[in-house]
Amino acid sequence: MNHWQPTASLEILRRRAICLHRIREYFVAQGVLEVETPLLARCGTTDPALSSFAVLDPDGSQRFLQTSPEFAMKRLLAAGSGDIYQIAHAFRREERSCLHLEEFSIVEWYRVGFDHHQLMDDVEGLLRAVGFRREIKRDTYATLCERFAGLNPHTASTSALAEYARQSGAQVSAADRDDRALLLDLLFGCGVLPRLRAAGALLIHDFPREHAAYAKLTNTKPPVAERFELIIGGVEIANGFHEVTAPDEQAARHARENQLRQMRGLPEMAIDSALLAALSAGLPPCAGVAIGLDRLLMVLESSTDIAKVVAFGGG
Repeated sequence: MNHWQPTASLEILRRRAICLHRIREYFVAQGVLEVETPLLARCGTTDPALSSFAVLDPDGSQRFLQTSPEFAMKRLLAAGSGDIYQIAHAFRREERSCLHLEEFSIVEWYRVGFDHHQLMDDVEGLLRAVGFRREIKRDTYATLCERFAGLNPHTASTSALAEYARQSGAQVSAADRDDRALLLDLLFGCGVLPRLRAAGALLIHDFPREHAAYAKLTNTKPPVAERFELIIGGVEIANGFHEVTAPDEQAARHARENQLRQMRGLPEMAIDSALLAALSAGLPPCAGVAIGLDRLLMVLESSTDIAKVVAFGGG
């Protein structure tokens, strides 16, 4: 193939356009407002699992290509927008693969008054609207870890998690043995995710508190995060949260993320003061989710290469 040509066929690009149209039709029918927010912002992500692209301004200051439109959309919610969605490009500094491009498309939306269970229903509704007909099951994070790895992620000791990672062949340094969030990633990645490749479509909910990100925690003992992921054929397609709304809790989550970044030898990132100001003004109770649009199209097209469902997957 000549280097200038599209990586996706014109037939797939036409079906991609139809998929985008159906997504918009779904949200119009649901009364959800389409919005647009900037791709460039003053702050990058503090999430230690993600890396932002920095852009140098003429005055020497930095701005960042957004890994998600989340923070800007929450500012709109605090301003009284009501239910909103966005189809946008996002950017993450990760190695390219058959499942990941550094620039990719997502559909992200927020429903006021929803919890994560109601939002899972909404995700199912969108999937049906774009033509996904397979069964979608639900299970908790803990149930899957106990079934496939024999450990309860909420109650297992950190040393037990480290030993499981070691026995699974993962490289665990002395510093890693105290990083419970990383060890839980290894538990799920080594013990559970490979078993889900033949499990079809699965909504996994109620995550360990160490992976709460910006999700609310339950009042149970132990507390669990009101978060979910959609996995299809062993591939993450969506990530959703019953959102934290308190500014002090949000600031504490960012501080914890920066602590983890320091532990992992990553640069500390500035906290988005505009987001905290919006939460202080009043973020309504809501739940939000982002679907990797290109990965969803891979599922719909039965493709194993993300470049085959975007116009120019090679940049």
